[in-house]
Amino acid sequence: MDVERVFHMSGGVGKTSYAQNSSLQKKASDMMKHVTMETIQQLYHEVTAKSLGIADLGCSSGPNSLSLIKDIVEAVEGSCHKTFRPLPEFQVFLNDLPTNDFNSVFKTLPDFYRDLKKDKTERCPAIFIAGYPGSFYGRLFPNNCLHFIYSSYSLHWLSKVPPSLYDEHGKSINRGNVYISESSPPSVSRAYWNQFQEDFSLFLKSRSEELVTGGRMVLIILGRIGHNHVDRGNSFFWEILSRCLAISVSQGEIEEEKLDCYDVHFYAASRNEIEEEVRREGSFELERVEMFEIEREVQRGESYGTAVAMTVRAIQESMLYNHFGNGINLDALFNNYGKMIDQEMAKQEIKPITFLLVLKKL
Repeated sequence: MDVERVFHMSGGVGKTSYAQNSSLQKKASDMMKHVTMETIQQLYHEVTAKSLGIADLGCSSGPNSLSLIKDIVEAVEGSCHKTFRPLPEFQVFLNDLPTNDFNSVFKTLPDFYRDLKKDKTERCPAIFIAGYPGSFYGRLFPNNCLHFIYSSYSLHWLSKVPPSLYDEHGKSINRGNVYISESSPPSVSRAYWNQFQEDFSLFLKSRSEELVTGGRMVLIILGRIGHNHVDRGNSFFWEILSRCLAISVSQGEIEEEKLDCYDVHFYAASRNEIEEEVRREGSFELERVEMFEIEREVQRGESYGTAVAMTVRAIQESMLYNHFGNGINLDALFNNYGKMIDQEMAKQEIKPITFLLVLKKL
């Protein structure tokens, strides 16, 4: 499967869109907002640039990206007022895969600029915003043009499904599972780990050429606590999806062979694995690592399972339709998914964890 061609969050602003179902990601960003703002302010104190280059990698199509940019601009404005420095210009690059619904982001730009000007007696800073389609597993920008990079809930997505998950006949060695599970042979976790190493190393190398010396990155990424890949964390959500797809097979909606060769391009790295790759690549100093869990608040009286199901659907819909065809009943699939999450939560907590990383270009 060509991930770059197929994978994207569900576009638009409808009920199943990412724009309407990214509140969990927004909550995580808000929880770590103080770290992001401290990092951009520290960076601004260290540089003398008249124009700040900022990139959001994996901006997606919801409201979260421009909300972050507004916060960054206001943080720098606050620093300027305290230090009596002139406001810089802001060059903002919004990046995602070419199939991303960039138009949904651009349609909100008038509201973004209007909100920035609201209640201001002084002139607003010059902000130039552009879309940059392409995979961040490779070069995107010219040398030394960026000062700050932000990426939230993107780097756990691999550039591709690990090729070594398939034997010489093209059959999956992880049949019946969409990710690493208790029934997976050891070669499955090795395949995912090797692909993460390759991708994350290329990401770091590419960004090191685009960032100025002393530039910063704030990365928010799903992960796992220890050595074991199978836990009641992020991997468990894929276990639930495997079970729900198996129900669809039993009901004759999808073919078993199709399920056997459906594998997600995802990897939940441990803290040790992330730190090891940063050291091995050598272009960055890891200034800060924090692990946290998102608080389980839900809106509109919906259950936690429903909230998770809608989020996973907004993320996986493009891949599921591409692989299984339009005959798959996603409404029924994710209705089962939400119910299973709630049932499992009643038995024992599911605790997906997230890492926040702050890296400085050496």
